[in-house]
Amino acid sequence: MAQENGNSKGNGKINIAIVGGGIAGLALGAGLKKKDNVTFHIYESVPGYKDVGAGLALHMNAIKAMALIGDEVKQTYFDKALFMGEEDKEMSTEVILAQGPNKGELVAELGKAKGRKTVARSALLDGLLELVPKANITFGKKLDSIDETPDAVHLHFQDGSDVTADCLISADGIHSLTRRYILGADHPATEPKNHDGWQIYRTMVSADFAKQHINPKWTQQVPILLGPRGHINCIPLDKGTRLSAGVAVRGAKFTPTGEAPPLDPAIYSDYSAEAQAIVRLVARDTSASWTAADHDHAPTYYKSHVSMIGDAAHASMPFAGNGAAQALEDAAVLNHLFSRVTHRAQIPAAFSAYDSVRRPRSQEVVDLARKFGRVYAYAEEGMHEDPGRMKQFFAGAAAFTNNADLVRQNDDAMGLFEAAVKGGEGGEEVKAEDAVEIV
Repeated sequence: MAQENGNSKGNGKINIAIVGGGIAGLALGAGLKKKDNVTFHIYESVPGYKDVGAGLALHMNAIKAMALIGDEVKQTYFDKALFMGEEDKEMSTEVILAQGPNKGELVAELGKAKGRKTVARSALLDGLLELVPKANITFGKKLDSIDETPDAVHLHFQDGSDVTADCLISADGIHSLTRRYILGADHPATEPKNHDGWQIYRTMVSADFAKQHINPKWTQQVPILLGPRGHINCIPLDKGTRLSAGVAVRGAKFTPTGEAPPLDPAIYSDYSAEAQAIVRLVARDTSASWTAADHDHAPTYYKSHVSMIGDAAHASMPFAGNGAAQALEDAAVLNHLFSRVTHRAQIPAAFSAYDSVRRPRSQEVVDLARKFGRVYAYAEEGMHEDPGRMKQFFAGAAAFTNNADLVRQNDDAMGLFEAAVKGGEGGEEVKAEDAVEIV
């Protein structure tokens, strides 16, 4: 565990508390463990990982971010996942119109990358966990409150225990307590939103069972089949032995108690035969369903020595397929910055640099994911009637997410940090005797 009084003094190591052992927290830990100037501990609220979510088909920017943290992080993803085709062939998510006069037309190939794979979130977490020393993570530690003193950040957990550290990097999810601490309980961007009333109906079945009911092609590849009453997708998991299939419905009419209506295959009779087959498969058992949500834009991702990353900072709808990728980009930037943080007084400068480079891009992805959902639902200015226009939109969006220069993003953050430290900025004055020349 983090030391009871773990803040650094003089030439001591920077003690980092990470709250949240999801993709962002574990990936960051895998990078920080290689640094001699820091110590860290991860506090995860759940006692163990559960298989939740639709699965992941990570885009090129996610793979690049993992490589920046460490080749072993990228390799873990490859080891735990299923290739979508041949390793040296570029693969992608096929976006296909499933309803209307252009039914069957391919309008996008998203996330194209060599060696692209699909993976269950739980499998990726298990792989990342293997990269973090067991002594550096504790499960069953749910954060209850945070307070700061001039010398430390104090974390109070629901089990009654307390931890002191130099700083907190919080990856505690969409319902983040840390987000509430940074923004304030009454800030309009603190709580998650579902402006368009999205409901995700989902089922998990064996691949063998799925092949009896849908096109076997979709037990090995990732389609998104579009239409006005819900878009449909499949993601193969566990080396192709299981399938996650779902229908995302915009404007679902929830009951007064917050329950979603049942999924009715009959209303999809004008969809393509392939899409209808998947809907019927999902409707057999929707127990893996959930109500989607995201965040309105936060004005900052940090306060003093406390910061937030991943879904805590910028939860997005799943429709652009980039939520995990943005969390990994966060981890890559902070991992890079903390290679040069040697004094506690420099931490606000590091967090400010992270905020400056990551907040605009990650929030644009939140907006983009919302627009993806509207385009998928045929609700964006009649775009579904013009496949050429749809192709142009998807190509531009894919270029923004997929082709980002993440080395430059890291370098830009480091440049801001260096300038702040040399200028004595960063939330605390860097004392002369503690100043470090950064070259």
